[in-house]
Amino acid sequence: MEAIKANIIEILLKSKLLSREQLEEALSVQREQHMALRRVLVERKFITEEMLLSLLSEQLYIPTLHLAKYRFDPDVVRIIPERMARLYNLIAISKMGSTLTVAMSDPLNIFALDDLKAVTGFNIDTVLSSEEEIAKAIEAYYHPEAKDLQQLLVEEEAKLVLITSEKKEAEATVKQEEIDLTEVVKESEKQPIVKLVDLMLTQALKKRASDIHLEPEYDTLRVRYRIDGALHDVFKVPKINQNAVLARMKIISNLDITETRIPQDGRFKVKFEGKEVDFRVSSLPTTFGQKFVLRALDKSNLSIGLDKLGFSEQPAAVFKMAIAKPFGMILVTGPTGSGKSTTLYSVLNQLNTPERNIITIEDPVEYQVEGITQIQVKPEIGLDFASGLRSLLRQSPDVIMIGEIRDSETADIAIKASLTGQLVLSTLHTNDAISSITRLIDMGVEPFLVASSLIMLSAQRLCRRLCTKCRKPVEVPRDFLESIGFKDYKNVVFYQPDGCKYCNNTGYYGRVATLEAVMIDDTMREMIIRKEPLDEVKKYAAQKCGMKTLRDDAYLKVRQEITTLEEAIRITTEE
Repeated sequence: MEAIKANIIEILLKSKLLSREQLEEALSVQREQHMALRRVLVERKFITEEMLLSLLSEQLYIPTLHLAKYRFDPDVVRIIPERMARLYNLIAISKMGSTLTVAMSDPLNIFALDDLKAVTGFNIDTVLSSEEEIAKAIEAYYHPEAKDLQQLLVEEEAKLVLITSEKKEAEATVKQEEIDLTEVVKESEKQPIVKLVDLMLTQALKKRASDIHLEPEYDTLRVRYRIDGALHDVFKVPKINQNAVLARMKIISNLDITETRIPQDGRFKVKFEGKEVDFRVSSLPTTFGQKFVLRALDKSNLSIGLDKLGFSEQPAAVFKMAIAKPFGMILVTGPTGSGKSTTLYSVLNQLNTPERNIITIEDPVEYQVEGITQIQVKPEIGLDFASGLRSLLRQSPDVIMIGEIRDSETADIAIKASLTGQLVLSTLHTNDAISSITRLIDMGVEPFLVASSLIMLSAQRLCRRLCTKCRKPVEVPRDFLESIGFKDYKNVVFYQPDGCKYCNNTGYYGRVATLEAVMIDDTMREMIIRKEPLDEVKKYAAQKCGMKTLRDDAYLKVRQEITTLEEAIRITTEE
């Protein structure tokens, strides 16, 4: 081993790319942390991996090879046992007679070369490749089911095009009305298309995507995943295969494959890593074909109770007080995608006991929960929120959850239900908690009814969690902190995202709810009846009821090193 180290040192000193002091520092770190010298040099940024590979290639007369586009023969790859490939970070790339050519990141490792020769029985020839490229190749070819989807698509693309190669190129943009459905269905059932769709779903779940977007464009089918609230381009499917892929989506979602002119909704279930995931599917006709959005609904994300939702102490305590009440209305407000449904379902899970009759009315039903009666509104047959709510009140419910209060009729029935012995949970689209009072009054509900029925108001946003594996501390100017109202910042460590493999180079991993919540007390009820200005009600809620605003809670998440200051400001800035 000392001989190997001496060779690298000799090559580096000869190249004059590093000073003797840098080399001595790297050797000291290598001894302390028991890391490979080359890794210390790269991580300390004394030299880039590309420069090191180029230097070794030049000095040792070993060619370099980029593996990203190299086509491996799986039979050749498996000549070397996986355990050995991972141990020495190498992979077999070709076999000729009694010689096996191997891509290595460390060609000076004589132990690896000796072991390879003993295990395989071949003479070993080497090429140089980066550690990262070799690691990716090992993952892809020893476990093909775990390949990156883009890599698989490169391999499958030829097969996909061959399916319809007899068709003219112009047919790729054929009008929807002229599609031969029989041919499309046949194509959608062929193995490459089935495999492509399965891989798309699997990869989305592995990357924690909440939505999959299939977007037809002029010359391709664009696929994007929404991860932690942001959309990311993943790959593009050849236009000639668009109809087959979309037909496959329709078949598994139980949609009408003959209908292309109107929007459709469907759903299907998959099993992934031992858990069941629902996909809610929506199709929409567009200029270049039907756009599909698949929403992944993972029941394992629903917590039993509020303690596991990551709420801060103050809003969590308010929520617990509110759901302990026998009747009244609880409102959760926020924009689309702010986690309102997850919060309400978690509350319902806590309330879901044998002695309670719980009924929900939703559009659409997001999660299917055992022990709860769930109604899907269908306006086309007259079953809207208002008529459904009237009917379910005859079912003697103890708890009612209304997906959203959208009109005055629904608001009026919901409030009257909360006054006659039911606990009503629902959502509204407002910027903050207190604004929902004005919203209900604007819908035509009398202020005294609003004041009498409301128990608790809350507003919610989702902020991205910092990736703990790559976050970096950052200095924030004091005058900026004071200008944005960030108090008690003396002992606070601020972080910024960086990006690594673990978080898909986004710097964030997962999301956490930021909440403001307030219990309605008698004084606030009087203020509502008197129609006092909203600012006065907000001021009273903050000063006398202990309400922490959305920004206060977001700043608390920054203090707890959960998120960044930039993210806290972004999610709490009113549009």
